[in-house]
Amino acid sequence: MANQEKRTSIGGQALIEGIMMRGPFRQAIAVRDQQGEIVLKVDELKFIKDKYPILGLPLIRGVVNFGGSMVAGVKALMYSASFYPEEEDTGEPGKVEQWLEKHIGSEKLESLVIYLAVLLGVVFSVGLFMLLPTFLVGLVRPIHDSYLLRNLCEGLVKILIFTCYMIGVSKLKDMRRVFSYHGAEHKTIKCYELGKPLTVENVRPCTRFHPRCGTSFLFVVIFISILVGSVVRVGNTLLRMLCHLLLLFPVVAISYELNRLVGRHDNWLTKILTALVMWFQNFTTNEPDDSMIQCAIAALEAVIPEEEGADNW
Repeated sequence: MANQEKRTSIGGQALIEGIMMRGPFRQAIAVRDQQGEIVLKVDELKFIKDKYPILGLPLIRGVVNFGGSMVAGVKALMYSASFYPEEEDTGEPGKVEQWLEKHIGSEKLESLVIYLAVLLGVVFSVGLFMLLPTFLVGLVRPIHDSYLLRNLCEGLVKILIFTCYMIGVSKLKDMRRVFSYHGAEHKTIKCYELGKPLTVENVRPCTRFHPRCGTSFLFVVIFISILVGSVVRVGNTLLRMLCHLLLLFPVVAISYELNRLVGRHDNWLTKILTALVMWFQNFTTNEPDDSMIQCAIAALEAVIPEEEGADNW
């Protein structure tokens, strides 16, 4: 009887000419520098729930982990970008940067930039995928009398905007290599879950589509926001937008728990959600070359726990 395929909690993120892998105890970033060498950075993970156990409780942990993942992702992205400075960058900080470094320090300045980037990312995502659909549907007066029809239209517009955004980003020239690294991340994790040795030859034939990709969480957030938003019985467009903002934390919390549940089971609902997620990965992943796979292997090997089963989903 064949062994059941492993489901690992190890996840990753494609970077600029590199990959970040995050395991249960360690995080590793593998970046290929301009000389063609792989630079590996490994850090032990510290979780805020260890200091404040209440933050690890169901529903609460979803919001906390989502925020932590965004911060870690931006930090990793900035680290990988440091290997490829822009050509016009002289290396000398500007006057504003010099003033900020002098008054708040370089480390605090870096943290400020990271948290500002996360904040802008959240504002952009919420505005584009949550508030804009409500605003656009609010312009269609004939459907204002039916809350059911209005909620349905808002849901359809959310899905349409999300799909168009994914397709649009996939067409950007600068994103093609990033999405190829995304494909390398998926292939390498799949190879590991199949129990095969992590070699380029074994990773290469593996599928670049993975059911437990971060894209699945984004899709689940959109799906849950549609369901939760259906309880809103407010006619005024601005008030509806405010209600959606207030419901954002419950949406993220429920989405996180549902995403964990979906990853553990195989039934008709999980198969539908998985099929949709895999379809979206046609736009967010590309086939990688061997050098990208080597980066993914280096990052993954650095975070695999010594204790067998410690990274089970």
